[in-house]
Amino acid sequence: MKNEMTLAFDSISENEAFARVAVSAFITQLNPTLEEVADIRTAVSEAVTNAIIHGYPDEVRTVIVRARLTDQLLELWVSDEGTGIANVQKAMEPLYTTRPELERSGMGFMFMEAFMDQIHVESAPGVGTTVYMKKQIGHQDT
Repeated sequence: MKNEMTLAFDSISENEAFARVAVSAFITQLNPTLEEVADIRTAVSEAVTNAIIHGYPDEVRTVIVRARLTDQLLELWVSDEGTGIANVQKAMEPLYTTRPELERSGMGFMFMEAFMDQIHVESAPGVGTTVYMKKQIGHQDT
């Protein structure tokens, strides 16, 4: 089984909840556990919030969330064409933030890494950022 969806929405904070709910609804066909749904919702929330706050700090543009289901594997891409990240490795360090005035904790990438099986970030200053995440659904050890 393979299924895909793509969402494109304005980079306003109200749309973070929309993205989280849409992805949650999309993955229900895999019959995930409540814990798996909560993990994915958190990762989507963090990635979309980063795109809105850091990718487009001074303007409203488009954030794209793409999801693909292949058998029991969820793949997610959250992309913006915003400011980009000069040093991805530094940005992924716990407690690092470029927006301390917004009381950002700098834990977004850490949460994504904790709740998903894999995360990869591609970014370039002035070009934008894509966060790729994947998670196997329904394969818990018993």
